[in-house]
Amino acid sequence: MGRQVTITAKIPEHLKKRLDSLEVNVSGLVRKALEQEVERAERARIQKLADEAGRILLRIPGEELVKAVRESRETR
Repeated sequence: MGRQVTITAKIPEHLKKRLDSLEVNVSGLVRKALEQEVERAERARIQKLADEAGRILLRIPGEELVKAVRESRETR
């Protein structure tokens, strides 16, 4: 695991007491939640870019796309 940084968050005291009484690994829980959120945000970003690319490709006539694919295959 590379370099690590510290983050802080304020939570209600009663929640901290409950977490402690349940022996919840807060650091691990937060790390996992942040990793999942990053993955979700990255997937959403990729989906948005793919949607934009699809809209652009729809503006190109089909015969031009076919021609470009054929030319690409011939240059290999």
